[in-house]
Amino acid sequence: MGKMVKYKSMAITTMKKIAEVLSRNVQEVIVGKDLVKKLKEGKVLRVKHGVDPTTKDLHLGHAVTYWKLRDFQEMGHKIVFLIGDFTGRFGDPTERLKTRALRTKKEVRVLAKDYLRQVAKILDMKKVEVRYNSEWYDKWNWGQGLKFMSQFTTARMLERDMFEKRIKKGKKIGYHEPVYPMLQAYDSVMLKSDLTVIGTDQRFNELLARPLQEKAGQVPQDLVIVPLLLGIDGKLKMSQSLGNQISLSDRPEQMYGKIMSIPDKLIIHYFKLCTRLSEKEIIKIEQALKQKTINPREAKARLALEIVKLYHGLGEANKAAREFEKVFRKKGIPSKMPRIAIKQKKLSILDLLVKTKLASSKSEAKRLILQKGVRIDGKIQEDWKKIVETKKGIIIQVGKRRFIKLT
Repeated sequence: MGKMVKYKSMAITTMKKIAEVLSRNVQEVIVGKDLVKKLKEGKVLRVKHGVDPTTKDLHLGHAVTYWKLRDFQEMGHKIVFLIGDFTGRFGDPTERLKTRALRTKKEVRVLAKDYLRQVAKILDMKKVEVRYNSEWYDKWNWGQGLKFMSQFTTARMLERDMFEKRIKKGKKIGYHEPVYPMLQAYDSVMLKSDLTVIGTDQRFNELLARPLQEKAGQVPQDLVIVPLLLGIDGKLKMSQSLGNQISLSDRPEQMYGKIMSIPDKLIIHYFKLCTRLSEKEIIKIEQALKQKTINPREAKARLALEIVKLYHGLGEANKAAREFEKVFRKKGIPSKMPRIAIKQKKLSILDLLVKTKLASSKSEAKRLILQKGVRIDGKIQEDWKKIVETKKGIIIQVGKRRFIKLT
């Protein structure tokens, strides 16, 4: 009798865990009943996730998916982390109104260099199977490629909404671009994927894998689809190319400051997708904001602390909070800042901002000055024609968070 109660208790706990993993921060599960059955049976699943190296850093938007992978890893499943060093050479056209520039294999590998180090902030990499899709695609010849592509139709590939948008706007579609979803789908065949964890923007691509797997005699993969994280602008999905990202490689004070800058409407969105707080705790914070028992700034401070703690530890998160208080509330100078040596004794303020990389161009530098966003040694600069003596120890500030010191 005691054993039966124990097994029943274990079964209830397992079902609760499955329900939680398939509901929290999950927008859709395909095919739900099949996946639940596999999980209940205790089968060790091969859980695929792929990323193309199009920039050198991963960000919190990627991390939403990686924390879900972590959930499955903790349940004992095998994470197969695929780096698209072949597909990354031309890139996923999803949500892009412009064709990506082509890259070499070497360029893609350089971009991917630090990916595994960044992913290790979330996943136990000792238990992760890391693969590169150049393993198979670099071996293909034209005949194999054409035979593979003959399984798809142009009409089906052009169903993707971004291609329709381009056609309406008269933008070009490269012949290679509709091939991308086919290759992403075939990755699942090569990896014998049981499950893929993805953002909503990858739904089309990963659904294509299911019939390919059936043809290959495999059980079609299920899909766990997580929501997309909005960038710090509060308008578009987080993206390096849009400059609205919080990178996993950001220093603690950078990460903290960026989180404090998000629009108030994103507070709960970020609590749900970017922290490991319980749903009950997040609901309390949401209610407190509605009832105005805490203000948005206090909620953001808690949010920033929780997120920085995940990637840098509690000690660094507390330091970042104190630094933020010092710089932004008390208008102090950061304890640490980048140091740059300038050879010229005098420079125009526009050249100085560009040379120190505080502005990407002279026109941007001029705009920042006219907006009163530039300070030298704490004094607002209003003359964009000014010549600056580049003395050692000068502190140049742009906006609220960017400081450099001349050495």
